[in-house]
Amino acid sequence: MQVAETPIKSRVHYAWVVFVAAFVVLLGAAGFRSTPSVLMDPLHDEFGWSHGTVGTAVSINVLLFGLMGPFAAALQLRFGLRRVTVGALTVISTGALLTTQMSHVWQLYLLWGVVVGAGSGSMATVFASTVASRWFVKRRGLVTGTLTAATASGQLVFLPLLTRLAENHGWRTVGVTIGCCALAVIPVVLIFLRNSPADMGLLPYGADEDFVAPAALTNPVNAAFSALRDAVNDNIFWLLWGSFFVCGLSTTGLVQTHFLSAAGDHAIVAATAAGYLALIGGFDVLGTIFSGWLTDKYDPAKLLIAYYALRGISLMFLDPALTRGGGGLVGFMVFYGLDWVATVPPTVLLCIRRFGPQRGPLVYGWVFFGHQVGGAVAAWGAGYLRDSTGSYQSAFFIAGIGCIVAAVGAAQMTASKVTPAESVTN
Repeated sequence: MQVAETPIKSRVHYAWVVFVAAFVVLLGAAGFRSTPSVLMDPLHDEFGWSHGTVGTAVSINVLLFGLMGPFAAALQLRFGLRRVTVGALTVISTGALLTTQMSHVWQLYLLWGVVVGAGSGSMATVFASTVASRWFVKRRGLVTGTLTAATASGQLVFLPLLTRLAENHGWRTVGVTIGCCALAVIPVVLIFLRNSPADMGLLPYGADEDFVAPAALTNPVNAAFSALRDAVNDNIFWLLWGSFFVCGLSTTGLVQTHFLSAAGDHAIVAATAAGYLALIGGFDVLGTIFSGWLTDKYDPAKLLIAYYALRGISLMFLDPALTRGGGGLVGFMVFYGLDWVATVPPTVLLCIRRFGPQRGPLVYGWVFFGHQVGGAVAAWGAGYLRDSTGSYQSAFFIAGIGCIVAAVGAAQMTASKVTPAESVTN
């Protein structure tokens, strides 16, 4: 009796192996984004550096984190995911380990601002968008949401551990831990991550048989700037850039960087405050994955309207929640966690729809730079307002208003067909 052979299509597509590897890498490397908020008070206590001074270092970090995005996306397209990712993890580890030896402000700016900022710029959501656009045709929204959740949630879930390390063993152990975590995920990259489906004789997951892979880039820097030149003439790009500016301002720059200090102003100890942020991280996983699922089914622009509007309203209640504590603060953390980076999947999908699978990740890199500019403004500005007024209340309120404005801007967005510039290769 002849046994029918199992069709090859029934096997698990290798895209899902790449997805799992990328998830592990992003989760393992996420701790470096948590560190500034953990170090703010210890550095102030040991060196006398103000919140504004440490916030300036964070601003440099977030600006470079964003500015590297479009070039990292181009480098990934030119030299492959593995090479760029291993290089980035090595730079992050080196910078984090060297911070344990710093004693002057310029060293803080150089190491945590420049070195770690530049290294980390090749990771996070730009990395996620490249994996999603290269390996997937179907389920792009879900994949982008899940990988983004790994980054954002890892940043917050690591906080309780890093905070306890700083309190019990000194802030330098935090740098050592982050450096080791970045090195530990390099073997995962080398063993499981692959540059593209074509390298394995495969089509992207969900692609039709007549799928044609985008042409390889020959000049990554030119490709990044060429994508920007085309994008700046499109009003949708500026709406996406502006909304993501507000996204960064209201999350990484404000809440992630300054929440521990704001909680301390309300007599909430650091370990408890870190637990609250970890709660955001836990619910962020659910919120971002669900957002990815919604993005595959509904108009991403309409999702952005809801996300920004609800975030803006919630921020206006943060200072009263900190004052009262208890269930109100827990409720804020749960809600904010669900909305933390839910904006990423619809933003990535709008970039890919508008500018195509080749240029979409490059354009998203420039949009993500807007996110980091907003984060840098909030990292410095919220610290300045705290030093000037003795409270973060005005910073929370300004961020809330910004989110409402972003929701209005999102209402002007519309998805469209790929622009003619997509046919141009570099």
